[in-house]
Amino acid sequence: MSTSRETDVAGAIRDALLRGDYVPRQRLVEADICERFGVSRSGVRSAFQQLAAEGLVEIQHNRGTRVREVTFAEAVEMTEARMVLEGLIAARAAERISRTQAEELRETGTDMAKAVSDGELMTYKDLSVRLHRSVRDIAGHEAANQILERLRAQVVRHHSMLSLVPGRAHASLPQHRRIIEAIVAGDPARAEATMRDHVSGVVDALRALAVAQGRAG
Repeated sequence: MSTSRETDVAGAIRDALLRGDYVPRQRLVEADICERFGVSRSGVRSAFQQLAAEGLVEIQHNRGTRVREVTFAEAVEMTEARMVLEGLIAARAAERISRTQAEELRETGTDMAKAVSDGELMTYKDLSVRLHRSVRDIAGHEAANQILERLRAQVVRHHSMLSLVPGRAHASLPQHRRIIEAIVAGDPARAEATMRDHVSGVVDALRALAVAQGRAG
C-alpha cells in the first residue's frame, strides 16, 4: 500500500509545474524527484502515470519522462474549454457569495487596480490568479474545479507569457472589475456573461501572441 506521501507526490509535481519550476521538454529524473519530495521510486512512477493521464507529462519508452510541451493551438482550445467552465463557476459564485466574500473580492479588485497603476505586472498576474481561485472557492463546484486545475497546469506557461504582453493588464483589468461587480451583485447571468467575455479575450490574445511569435501550431 502506498503511503500518503507517495499519494500526494503527483499533486506536489503538479504544483511545481504551475509555479514554473519545470519547463516544457525538461526531463523528470526519478532519483531527483525522489530526493526532492522524499518518496520512493514506485511512488514517483505512479505519480508520472497520473500526470501523463492529465496531459502534463510524457512517458517515453526507454527515454524516461519529460514535461509535455503544449502548443499554442492546444492552449487556445483548452482556454476555450475553460471559458465555459469559468462561466458556470462565476454564475454559481454569484448565487452563493456572502457579505464577507464580497468584500474580499472588492479588495482584490482594488489591489489589482493599484498593481496596474504601479506597473507591477507580476503582482497583477498573481492577483488575477487569486481572484479566479477565490471565485472557484465561493462557487464550491468541485468537479469543475478539478478540471480547471488540470487545464490551468497545462497552459500556465502560455498565460504567463501573455501576462507580460504590453497593455494586456490594462485591457483585462476592466473585465475583472465587471466580473467582481456582477458576482458581488448576486447576478448569475451577468456573472457568467462577464466571465465568458473575459476568457474569450484571453483566447483572442493567445491567438495574437501565437501569430506574433510565428507559433500558431
